[in-house]
Amino acid sequence: MRSFLYIQISSFRESKSDDKRFYIFTATKTLHLRTKSKKEREDWIQALVSTRSLFSLSPQNDNTPLLTRALSVSTDRLKRRLLEEGIGEGVVEDCEQIMLSEFSGVQGQFQLLCDERSNLLDTLRQLEAANIEAEGSGINDGEYQLLKHEYRNLARQKYSEWSTTESSDDVEKQELEEASDEEELHFFDTNEYFHEPTLGSESIDIDQMDDCMRLGKQTNNVCKSDAKGDVIDPRFPHFERRKKLPDPIEKEKGVSLWSMIKDNIGKDLTRVCLPVYFNEPISSLQKCFEDLEYSHLLDQAYEHGKAGNSLMRILYVAAFAVSGYASSEGRHCKPFNPLLGETYEADYPEQGIRFFSEKVSHHPTVIACHCEGKGWKFWCDTNLKSKFWGRSIQLDPVGTLNLEFDDGETFQWSKVTTSIYNLILGNIYCDHHGMMHIRGNRDYSCKLKFKEQSILDRNPHQVHGFVEDAMGKKVSQLFGKWDDSMHFVNGEGSGNAKDRSEEASLLWKRNTIPPNLTRYNLTSFAITLNEMTPGLKLYLIPSV
Repeated sequence: MRSFLYIQISSFRESKSDDKRFYIFTATKTLHLRTKSKKEREDWIQALVSTRSLFSLSPQNDNTPLLTRALSVSTDRLKRRLLEEGIGEGVVEDCEQIMLSEFSGVQGQFQLLCDERSNLLDTLRQLEAANIEAEGSGINDGEYQLLKHEYRNLARQKYSEWSTTESSDDVEKQELEEASDEEELHFFDTNEYFHEPTLGSESIDIDQMDDCMRLGKQTNNVCKSDAKGDVIDPRFPHFERRKKLPDPIEKEKGVSLWSMIKDNIGKDLTRVCLPVYFNEPISSLQKCFEDLEYSHLLDQAYEHGKAGNSLMRILYVAAFAVSGYASSEGRHCKPFNPLLGETYEADYPEQGIRFFSEKVSHHPTVIACHCEGKGWKFWCDTNLKSKFWGRSIQLDPVGTLNLEFDDGETFQWSKVTTSIYNLILGNIYCDHHGMMHIRGNRDYSCKLKFKEQSILDRNPHQVHGFVEDAMGKKVSQLFGKWDDSMHFVNGEGSGNAKDRSEEASLLWKRNTIPPNLTRYNLTSFAITLNEMTPGLKLYLIPSV
């Protein structure tokens, strides 16, 4: 492992408990080092102190060249040359003004760079002076911690976070006490760990400094893994999400649906006020996020495309487009209508996705959302046009769903029609039907048909389609159910793709239904959408 160490703002301490051990205190960490002998430790300490003195940031002497603050340019030679070529004086004056104008902009940028460099050097000199003073005076821990805090605040305002060094060997105990009981102290052999090329200049390379700071932050923020092998981002607490909804406070009361909507046949139900009993315990903003339950399909699509397999990419995109309907099975309640301007944010580091949605229009109701995953971005703005036909409700989505991968490949599609039947008599059920066309900007596109369920249909929820290349040739077939799974078979084939089920490969399968179902029939993913996770309450506005 190779890293960088800024000796200018570091200090060095010998251990009292081990005559072979010593510490290097930097701005962001403490390095625990052990040598082969006490004499070697003394040599290392002496070499580090001597090297730090070579890079002192004390004011430069008169013999050291400084960056000049005054830049000037002369146009006399240019004017003479143009006049010799017979160019008119008017044109020459115009050229002179253009040149001076461009130079003025360059001069302004140069002035800013000089000011930034001066501020950075001033900060480093103050930190170095504080280090030297702390080493020489032996100030107590309380005073030192206050000084350290002040200079950290100062440094945060200028480019980066720096810290002064520790003042005594008492810090050794403090560092060891602050270490977690589960953490191991790793000691590195000095001959190998600090084998770095020598610096060929006594000046500070700001670009190299920035690279080192980024490398240090990346090293400190290495993601840890839990027992299951899932990647855990250290910025977020690790906790188990809930498995069931809280018990209702009051017993739900039955309300006649027909009495509420009998006078609204043929009208837009988005303008009809319904009792809260008809709502499920999530909003339309959160329901948009349900489409991302199977976001791992997009992760796989990204990896296949990255490996050069564009066909498998669009197959997984098609499976993702179908998977968004799986959560609608058995869901007969409507989500709450959010306020205009209301937003919802979701961060699921265990899945590697972040989501944001907002209600941007009230009439018609338009929800806009954006989601970022591992190598892809998803966004859309959707609206629903609804019609009530007495025994059923028809919902026609309006809007386009957009997907873009980091390599520039994009896909667009629109949702199909949703109908809810038997509102008055019989068992209520929903069905999705229509054509879905997934358009890509490169090699492939996909067409999927959601078959409309008939009264005598014994095998409902069927979806089948195909992938075609830029020439219109079918290269793969898809089939399955929107509430269960999707499979594919490569090649155009003849007849029904389901007849070749033995050759088919699985693309997606619905997650297991949670055991603690309520009348809302929420999935395990939907149950977590508005969960009050630990620490979240501190950042939310209290309800009235």
